[in-house]
Amino acid sequence: MDNNKIRCAWCGTDPLYIKYHDEEWGVPVKDDKILFEFLILESFQAGLSWITILQKRENFRMAFDNFDYKKIAKYDQNKIDELLQNSGIIRNKLKVNSAVSNTKAFMKIQNEFGSFSNYIWKFIDNTPIKNIWKNHKDVPATTPISDAISKDLKKRGFKFMGSTVVYAYMQAVGMVNDHIADCFRYQQV
Repeated sequence: MDNNKIRCAWCGTDPLYIKYHDEEWGVPVKDDKILFEFLILESFQAGLSWITILQKRENFRMAFDNFDYKKIAKYDQNKIDELLQNSGIIRNKLKVNSAVSNTKAFMKIQNEFGSFSNYIWKFIDNTPIKNIWKNHKDVPATTPISDAISKDLKKRGFKFMGSTVVYAYMQAVGMVNDHIADCFRYQQV
């Protein structure tokens, strides 16, 4: 980790946050398994800080069968109850239950569009949006595109996928490059 590099201010000095910023955030993702992982993580993040989720990410990975959506779609009440007792993850009953129902909705989208990637990336014509921000405080929390995706996801049965969560998801999976213009990652992604 190079501390002399200019980074987006939101990642601060936490090594986990810096690693995430430097290696993952804003990198375009087309792989359904990774898109699904971020969908689950972002839905749990709603109302919390992203660093909280990053700190629990490996616990989520273990608790949710390495984000294997085919397994998660089959979770029964016993498994849900087990998750609700797992102190390593966010034990919000509504979020845990929505993770299972969102998984089923995710798989329906895969069946309809051939992949979740085909579905989600069509909203931006398969081309990442590259914004030019001078300050991270200028970055919006939502956009008309995140509004449209959120509305469509909700219509398809998704929970905890409001426009703010969707926009954070778009940033995470590289659908939008919101690195600050002077951040060293801006030109790289």
